[in-house]
Amino acid sequence: MREVQVPLGGRHSAHCVEEAEEIVKELRAALAHAGIMLPSLRIDPASLAREAPCPLVELGGCSVEVAARLVAALR
Repeated sequence: MREVQVPLGGRHSAHCVEEAEEIVKELRAALAHAGIMLPSLRIDPASLAREAPCPLVELGGCSVEVAARLVAALR
């Protein structure tokens, strides 16, 4: 599992957004490797609207078939 490092100081917000973007890319690649695509996977834009953004990753909706593949991949 990847450890998230959070720096101290003024770059915290920018670092959080960069980290979230990288994690979304990594998650998308890992899911693709397992044959799973979540078309709505992204950073939640509302979570970036704060003065000090703290990004949330939005997984979005998926079909029952994709949900079943996620369950199988996680087992």
